[in-house]
Amino acid sequence: MRTLEYIVPVEYDNRKVLHFLKGSVGLSSRLIRALKMQENGIMKNGSHTRTVDIIKVGDKITINIPDDSKNENFSVGDSTCLTRAGVEILYEDADVLVVNKPALMPIHQSHNHQGDTLADLVISYLNTESSGAIFRAVGRLDKGTSGIVVCGKNAFSANKLQGNIYKTYFALPSGSYSGTGTIEAPIYRPDPLKTFRNVDERGDYALTRYEALKTGENVSLVRVNIETGRTHQIRVHFAYLGTPLIGDTMYGTEDPRISHQSLHCGIAEFEQPYTGVLIKVEAKIPEDMERIILSELS
Repeated sequence: MRTLEYIVPVEYDNRKVLHFLKGSVGLSSRLIRALKMQENGIMKNGSHTRTVDIIKVGDKITINIPDDSKNENFSVGDSTCLTRAGVEILYEDADVLVVNKPALMPIHQSHNHQGDTLADLVISYLNTESSGAIFRAVGRLDKGTSGIVVCGKNAFSANKLQGNIYKTYFALPSGSYSGTGTIEAPIYRPDPLKTFRNVDERGDYALTRYEALKTGENVSLVRVNIETGRTHQIRVHFAYLGTPLIGDTMYGTEDPRISHQSLHCGIAEFEQPYTGVLIKVEAKIPEDMERIILSELS
């Protein structure tokens, strides 16, 4: 059981417990429903309270979150299933697991992928230390994109991390870039049955920022941060500029040097969900991208 305590600030005076839990604490409706089902899941000044009850400034709100594991004391499980598949554990504590996903590994199960996904491997790993583990990836990476995937190890952690992870990507667009730049163009899905996207005024707002780290005639190494999280955003935006990522067969052409789009999530920064401590995790650029960098940009 994890217990968190909060003091009601003046802006929530004379409002409902529900408003405080959603607004100030940042809990999802789903987690709040689960806490309501838990004995003493939500308490006010040491006594059980309902989400419709009114709170006053200075009230102490306590939430008791059930732990997913058999034992609340954190211990590292057997990572053999991950390492054999090429998945590296970059960071782990009692609430968060961060891994480095190989490019060609899908995250979730699909018709063509059963038992070989990151979800399968993480669940297998977590089940060595807990019962009934659930895969809670916060955000996603396309198949073909390598790098950091952050997973919440319990419902509260996943909820607090959602939308609060700052990621940095590294990409190899097929053109010459220098300095810094911004790509601001809406992304649209023309066929709802296909994953393909393009830039179209009917699409959703999307903003990508980049900085050129190394520049060549036909390829550049760029650091990329996205202000919006649209599907295929980085890939679509660089293709829109006429410089699709090296190896991206959906938005560009095949390249014999690499079997997937040259896109890697290399840095993730977030606050530990319970303590608020800032955590920064890094994953090295994979060897196939590094070979192109060394041959074209050294």
